[in-house]
Amino acid sequence: MKHLTLTPLTAEHFAPFGDVISTEDKDFFLINSGSTERYHSLATVNTGADDGRAIISIFRKPVADRFPLQVKLLERHPQGSQAFIPLQRKPFLILVAPPADAPDPSAMRLFLSDGRQGVNYHAGVWHHPLITLEDDDQLLIVDRQGQLPNCDEVFFDDADAWWIAHPFQEKEEGTL
Repeated sequence: MKHLTLTPLTAEHFAPFGDVISTEDKDFFLINSGSTERYHSLATVNTGADDGRAIISIFRKPVADRFPLQVKLLERHPQGSQAFIPLQRKPFLILVAPPADAPDPSAMRLFLSDGRQGVNYHAGVWHHPLITLEDDDQLLIVDRQGQLPNCDEVFFDDADAWWIAHPFQEKEEGTL
């Protein structure tokens, strides 16, 4: 079985895939008569060159993913970025692979958000659909809407299965 090591979610480690959205160790300036700290430009929304525009959505998962979780597909958004920002401070997993014509499973990286960190995938980065660890989780999504198709999916054969273990439970042999 194939497995990966969980990588800490830092700006440096995640840079090949996008931005970590966090206020930790970030500069801010005061607004609203000094009553509010503004952490400015934590990520850049890319909407592409055509008629793309930024939209805001909420993804709600009533039931958390069950583990071990088989990686059955990766997707990418070639026309624009996509951000995931936790609304309830619940940790979630992030599985990504570098931009390419097709995802390279051997180049996949697994990250854990502490529930205060969001991520912004750069256009074309392969990623697994949202992986939640707790029931009734909600994340704010900032991504692109437009006329051009913006979601490519690649499915994996069971023979080439990769598995993800729950990061807070005992890992079974052969899991991510």
